[in-house]
Amino acid sequence: MPRFINNNNLFSSHYYYFALFTLERLAVSYSRTSLGRKHRVIRIIALLILEGIVTQTNFLNLKNNCWPFVMWFFPLSFFALQFILRLWPGLMMQEIMSQFSIDAASFGLLAAFYYYGYAGMQIPMAILLEKFGAQKVVFTFTLLCGLGALLFASTNNFYLALFSRFLIGASSAAGFLGVSKVISEWFSSNQYSQMVGFSFSVGLLGAVYGGKPVSQLIATYGGQHVGQVLALCSISIGLLAYLVLRTPKNIKTTKSNEINLSYLSVLFTSRILWTLALANLLMVGALEGFADVWGVSYLTTAYGFTKSDAAFLVSFIFVGMLFGGPLLAFLSKKLGNYKVIGFCGIGLALAFLVLLSDRVSNWWILSILFFVIGLMCCYQVIVFAAGSTLVSSKHLGITIAFLNCINMFGGSFFHTLIGKIMDYYWEGSFTANGLRQYSIQSYHHALVVIPLGALLGTALVYLIHKNAKNQVRLASVEQTTAS
Repeated sequence: MPRFINNNNLFSSHYYYFALFTLERLAVSYSRTSLGRKHRVIRIIALLILEGIVTQTNFLNLKNNCWPFVMWFFPLSFFALQFILRLWPGLMMQEIMSQFSIDAASFGLLAAFYYYGYAGMQIPMAILLEKFGAQKVVFTFTLLCGLGALLFASTNNFYLALFSRFLIGASSAAGFLGVSKVISEWFSSNQYSQMVGFSFSVGLLGAVYGGKPVSQLIATYGGQHVGQVLALCSISIGLLAYLVLRTPKNIKTTKSNEINLSYLSVLFTSRILWTLALANLLMVGALEGFADVWGVSYLTTAYGFTKSDAAFLVSFIFVGMLFGGPLLAFLSKKLGNYKVIGFCGIGLALAFLVLLSDRVSNWWILSILFFVIGLMCCYQVIVFAAGSTLVSSKHLGITIAFLNCINMFGGSFFHTLIGKIMDYYWEGSFTANGLRQYSIQSYHHALVVIPLGALLGTALVYLIHKNAKNQVRLASVEQTTAS
């Protein structure tokens, strides 16, 4: 297991990090909307959380040494930039669909390819950072990311666009993992949690302030020129990282034989772990499928909301997630991990069936519904906790990376599936720009996969829970017989 994945830090601040992850989602949602009165609420929440992070970090009291922060700056800059690159296609969705003459299924596939690359590189990137160090890895993948952005900005070939988005996603995995690696080397162990949290707050500026300004730049200068600038920024960060970024002298270079790849056998041979990961993937549609991509367009089509009001409504899912982590953690101690995950799966299915019925048109009721959905979306943090009980402590880091990897694949799965179903039920109408226009029936048929996935995931969790109870009974019987 890579040494910069610290087991104690991972779970001592587990729910703290999940709140920061939720703030990332808030930032993405906020960046897609105009700054009306309602959206200032989201900004206030974000700023309060950031202020708390800065306070906990004791930024000015870290040994009065600037070198750790200089080293930290380069992967952190790339971490912030990759948020902008992730949002980039969403800021010019209509232009991309028109440029490549594609439908909803193809655009969903294009969005999914970023996540294929990002998810697939989680474990390999951790191993590469441990073997070659942050300097070489950050340099290499920032250059690859820049080349991918240049390709995406300049190509008119859809297949090259798919490849470029995959390359950008795979390279972006070096962002946060690179930050974690540098922090583990240049800061003391008791500063690790605070610095990781502060890194999230700084990195999120790329999502919070990168959406609207980049959208305005695209409107003024065109997507191609903006893409070229983003690519040059990535390449510049890589070159500077290669020139400046170093490993502390007291850190010994890790030998390749110290990277125990046999740990992967634990993942490949554990049917329970794979079942838990699959359940996590099936239940993630509410967040990855609806909140991230399709929620705003559904609300504007089904309920007639403006784009900004629809985006604000969807953001209540992320607000709910801020409170869901501690709440579900408390419930899991009382009821057990698997029961809480199962209740969340059933709750998500029921909530989406109500939403898709189109019978709830009141803005405030919808906001409460989305808030509750956000609470239940925090089941993911309980999945990580449940996974930690299935392996030994030495396998913990790679197990969490594996579960997170499959979780990210869930976004690709739902983006692709929803887009394909929408095209299948397309009724043949076009917009004034010649793009396909999708009816409310198309959305209903496509989005029903979210509650169905939640129910299937719940069924798998029930099987895991039943199997775990049987193993406990068997162990108890064997112990009684032996005595």
